[in-house]
Amino acid sequence: MLAFKDIAGVKAGLRRWRALSYGLSVSFTRSMSFAFSVGFAFSLSLALCLILASPNARAVASETIEINNARLLVSNSGDAWVLSADFRVPLPGRLEEAINQGVALYFVVDLEVYRSRWYWWDERLTQASQTYRLSYHALTRQYRVTVNGFQQSFSNLREALQGMSVMRAWKIMDLDRPKAGIKYDAYVRMRLDLAQLPKPFQITALTNRDWNLQAEWKRFNFNPETTKSVQ
Repeated sequence: MLAFKDIAGVKAGLRRWRALSYGLSVSFTRSMSFAFSVGFAFSLSLALCLILASPNARAVASETIEINNARLLVSNSGDAWVLSADFRVPLPGRLEEAINQGVALYFVVDLEVYRSRWYWWDERLTQASQTYRLSYHALTRQYRVTVNGFQQSFSNLREALQGMSVMRAWKIMDLDRPKAGIKYDAYVRMRLDLAQLPKPFQITALTNRDWNLQAEWKRFNFNPETTKSVQ
């Protein structure tokens, strides 16, 4: 029979073996987990690069509203500042289908003007919004653009989008509102107003990027050096 000390020695050996086995197991698991994480991250990065490099990804990236030639000018009447800007409004296939099925789309142009202050938050001089309603009338087979109660009809969707793309003489503020000689930062954007869509389409817009059509804020300088100049 084994002596008591021999039994104790065997138990101690078993404990050391279990500890060694556990340490090897943990080390192996951690190594495999790290290798899997590195491999997964590499595979994900490679997949994203392939997706972004594909023609479809470039097509999706180009489906954004572009803004050009944005500036504030003195109105013809000489009593106000008005916005002049050009927009390029692409319409993805899903939105075009919705229009042709009788769903009206609302595009909102937002403008904000700030005075920069180094010692405090920027001072907002003014803000304004204007809404364009784009719709299709099945009986006359015409597209309509409505803004501020004024309506224009077009024979096709391309012409209707072009009608929305040119903004002139939108009154922003009175002529004496900004101070001469002070530089301001102006920001303008156009966006599809999802809140004015029918409820089923609002739900669809949550998961479909075609419905998130908008432009990034376009910044431009507004410097009324005199009451008749803008830069």
